[in-house]
Amino acid sequence: MKKTISVDKAYNDMRIDRLLRNHLGKIPQGLIEKNLRIGNIKLNKKKVKSFIKVKQGDKIDIFNFNYEKKIIQKKIKYKPSNEIIKENENLIIENNDDFIVLNKSSGISVQGGTKSKKNLVDIFAKSKIFENSKPYSVHRLDKDTSGVFIMAKNRETAQLLTSLFRLRKIHKTYLGICHGEIDKFKGTLNIDLLRYENKKKIIEKAETMFKVLDKNNTSTLIKMKPVTGRKHQLRKHFFMIGHSFLGDKKYNSQADIKSINKNLMLHSYEIKFMFKEKKYTFRASLPDYFKKMLKTKRLNFGY
Repeated sequence: MKKTISVDKAYNDMRIDRLLRNHLGKIPQGLIEKNLRIGNIKLNKKKVKSFIKVKQGDKIDIFNFNYEKKIIQKKIKYKPSNEIIKENENLIIENNDDFIVLNKSSGISVQGGTKSKKNLVDIFAKSKIFENSKPYSVHRLDKDTSGVFIMAKNRETAQLLTSLFRLRKIHKTYLGICHGEIDKFKGTLNIDLLRYENKKKIIEKAETMFKVLDKNNTSTLIKMKPVTGRKHQLRKHFFMIGHSFLGDKKYNSQADIKSINKNLMLHSYEIKFMFKEKKYTFRASLPDYFKKMLKTKRLNFGY
């Protein structure tokens, strides 16, 4: 069995492993690495590494790779109730022919997988909004982070929006409440981040712009604009400078453990982009628990 993928403009300069996941679904990285290594997946008839970037016009050949069977075995199926579907439909900020924008709740994953069951893709797949199409996730938002999230309604829109994110033409603004008092009024964090892929150490450049909106001697309210889009970038950056977010159970210091809150105080507040020659700006109102924490910490958000 052979399958060929032709690389179009939307995927130009994307890593081959990411492109494969875009086309074939949530494939484990180890499975991609193995099939590239043994030649079941080739780029322009040659063996390549997973980090190689593809170009428009490239051909990816996939041989004897029964990926669907392997994914089905590992993926946790989620069947949302009508109540859950309605609950998430009520969070929609924008609904047009190309995409929806919603104010995602904390505690829900964007996509399903081996570790997460309840997720937005499976929920909206059962919604009447996607009766004649299917939902496409075009960017990341951590399970415990609330706020603005976009889902495409068709493959073409998904490819265009994914391309805009990759080219950094979609601008996101986050709000967060940190432990302690940040001295600087505003600044830029240029701190490399470390991650592991198949036991291999990978160092990635990461940049975050921030501005302090209010602070006191116990906590700080900050506005952040990630220039790069690394996994857990904001949480890692502020933990690394000694100011982890309230409610962060993964990135925190020993001093913060006693004051861990139920909810992560990190919210995707605003997103701006140009799509089909039209400018879009969407804002997601703060969750009640975030507003309550602002009041408790005596921090003022004047927006």
